[in-house]
Amino acid sequence: MPGAPGGMPVIAPMPAARPTRIPSQRDGAEDVAAAGTTVDHLTETYRAHYRSLLGLAALLLDDTASCEDVVQEAFIRVHSARKRVRDPEKTLAYLRQTVVNLSRSALRRRILGLKLLSKPMPDMASAEEGAYDQLERDSLIKAMKGLQRRQREVLVLRYFADMTEAQVAETLGISLGSVKAYGSRGIAALRVAMEASA
Repeated sequence: MPGAPGGMPVIAPMPAARPTRIPSQRDGAEDVAAAGTTVDHLTETYRAHYRSLLGLAALLLDDTASCEDVVQEAFIRVHSARKRVRDPEKTLAYLRQTVVNLSRSALRRRILGLKLLSKPMPDMASAEEGAYDQLERDSLIKAMKGLQRRQREVLVLRYFADMTEAQVAETLGISLGSVKAYGSRGIAALRVAMEASA
């Protein structure tokens, strides 16, 4: 199939692989819209917001390879569940929520892996280390890493993804009051961390 040569991941790895699933798109556009977001709309949204989704993952994870994996996996998952996205305007929100959830899962797996290690791994140079070092240079990102998970998620979605408090609440599945509380506590903790590192 075109669009997936040699199985290598590209910006939009899956859309070209399944165009035959929506043969009625031209003949019965109303039926397709009722069934959920279309493959074309999902693909356009993914391509237009790929870099911001990657940046969102980068603020929750700590290496470029994992971020790319998470964003591509988010596209695949939303593609598989696209019929559940009734309102095409919510496609981007659905992608963002999936990126956050997959980042959470990746962090959980890492924590479990670290607990299973009997001793720390020795320092080794790797290809990912260069990207990691670049992120580490920013003192704000260092301070963000010290926040509680939920505080970090709220601040990233609120200020990096430029979501409203209501959108953050919907994305994370928490109340508006919780978003405000996590946000204010997160900002206070960031201020303390930034002053300490100055």
